[in-house]
Amino acid sequence: MSGAYPAIEDHGIVGDLQTAALVASDGTVDWFCSPRFDSPSVFASLLDHGKGGYFRITPDVKDYVTRQLYLPGTAVLITRFMTPEGVGEVIDFMPIAGDTATDRHLLVRVVRVVRGQMRFVVECVPAFDYARGDHRTETTDDGVAFRGDGFAANLSFVRIPGREAEAEMRSHGRGGVRAVISGAAGESGALIFETSPSGPPERWSRDAVLAMLEDTRDFWRGWLRQSRYRGRWRDMVERAAMTLKLMTYAPTGALIAAATAGLPEQVGGERNWDYRFTWVRDASFSVYALLGLGFDHEADAYLRWLGQRIQEGSERSSPLQIMYRIDGASDLSEETLGHLEGYRGSRPVRVGNGAATQLQLDIYGEALDSIYLADLHGIPIGHNGWRHLRDTVDWLCKHWDQRDAGLWETRGGHQDFVYGRFMSWVALDRAIRIARTRARPADLARWTSARDEIYQQVMDRGWNAKMSAFVQYYDGDVLDASILYMPLVGFIAPGDPMWQSTLRAMDEVLVSDSLVYRYDPMASPDGLRGSEGTFSMCTFWYVDALARSGRLDEARLTFEKMLTYSNHIGLYSEEIGPTGEQLGNFPQAFSHLALITAAVNLDHQLDHGTVPGAADHTGGFNGPAVPRVLPARSPASADRAGTVPRRDR
Repeated sequence: MSGAYPAIEDHGIVGDLQTAALVASDGTVDWFCSPRFDSPSVFASLLDHGKGGYFRITPDVKDYVTRQLYLPGTAVLITRFMTPEGVGEVIDFMPIAGDTATDRHLLVRVVRVVRGQMRFVVECVPAFDYARGDHRTETTDDGVAFRGDGFAANLSFVRIPGREAEAEMRSHGRGGVRAVISGAAGESGALIFETSPSGPPERWSRDAVLAMLEDTRDFWRGWLRQSRYRGRWRDMVERAAMTLKLMTYAPTGALIAAATAGLPEQVGGERNWDYRFTWVRDASFSVYALLGLGFDHEADAYLRWLGQRIQEGSERSSPLQIMYRIDGASDLSEETLGHLEGYRGSRPVRVGNGAATQLQLDIYGEALDSIYLADLHGIPIGHNGWRHLRDTVDWLCKHWDQRDAGLWETRGGHQDFVYGRFMSWVALDRAIRIARTRARPADLARWTSARDEIYQQVMDRGWNAKMSAFVQYYDGDVLDASILYMPLVGFIAPGDPMWQSTLRAMDEVLVSDSLVYRYDPMASPDGLRGSEGTFSMCTFWYVDALARSGRLDEARLTFEKMLTYSNHIGLYSEEIGPTGEQLGNFPQAFSHLALITAAVNLDHQLDHGTVPGAADHTGGFNGPAVPRVLPARSPASADRAGTVPRRDR
């Protein structure tokens, strides 16, 4: 069965800033949802090769060599096919949809022959609504119309000069179509898949297709010119930045955690979750990376989205949810798609996410830290925004001292997680700083008292004297990579003996040939069957911690090693498996955020001997706040009844 599925890392991504498609290196679009990232799928053979639907363009021969690359400085993906008879290319892109939500999206696939002769086989087999919907297929002179209940799409052909590829088009199984396109060197054509069309397939000209390609290319190159990064790892940082942009929903500025749902953390296992939503934690950390690289517009757009969520919570006197839909909706009802076999048999396939209402107190620290950072970069919070934020901080003062689900949310139940505690300290500390700097009204005595109480509690109960390390939760003995964030927010100085001892303990337990596990699964079982790989964002996080702790050579070697685990075009999923394979949803925003901040901070350390924004020995900051390394992703979820916590991130 595994032969029917490409490796998770064997993909590139294209998108139009409202949705995205994955393209495997064999020329198959095996994941595409429309009209939004979190909409039902149109192509999903990545989750069921028999039912899911796909759009494949591949050479009409058994043996060929394939390579993928991005057109430099763009999100235009090129898949090259090499055979003894010729070399061909498929150029995939999606014209930018703009800032206004739309149901109409174009996936453009340019086919061209660059040497010799080549025959391409085209198969387009959509399967609407996660392969639950039926549709009818109608052929016209200009292409094919796929019509289902509540959804429609067109496939248009652009002729290759001198050839009538359309004449060979015929019906394919399950309401799809098949065509054979032949060409010689210099000849090209295109196929355009359009969702929610206004009528039958259009007759597109080659000039119109080329204009869309040029406009898309110019958009990405123009956007990338805003980047201020000129460091040692420019190619990887810029690719990571474009990947984050591809996963940002332009109409609201919300960043999704990943473009896919259901890809497993262990092949054949049950750790298969839907990441196509906006986690407050993840998206708040994006502010560090975006502002650090110079993408102020994107940071401001997300902060506006976050401000709306804070206002809603303030008006309802309720806490923030840990995640929302990209338009801010709070209903993320989870369901299982039992008719899909899952990636290489990895069941169940879940869509939606039941973790939305979990209590995870750390999110207030990430949110307030991003707002504070934006304030330092000239994006201040307004009066109404401060009023609602003040209500949120007051709520935290009442509720910080309680057990929560934690960053990783295991089946072990709620605990007094150290990460959640010191991130609550961050929330109060940053709110106090803003109030004092901007002379905003606030109950500073109360906030300061709560902040100091949290600090003392963490130092007293989060420290395990026998292990000489800070641990996962109070009075426990489990090491946790989330503690790596402690010096990065100024809670403890990186030179403090307590921190140095903690880092050495992590070296021995959590680090495997530079790769980092989020916690020791033998010491802290999470209640789910199977195992998991190392977490990519934790490894990048470890790089920053090493650099700040004076272990610069180790930091650089660890970073360089981690770069070798990217896929062939510089993308990362959530985890790295035992033989270097990528696991989990793809591409993963948090992995790319962590790469950016680790690169920026490591560059600065190598050049200047300090990390910008690093905590000094008093816990203050020795410079303007700039991107720091980012905490690892939370794989958390509750069960449907909301009584048994389980991890789904």
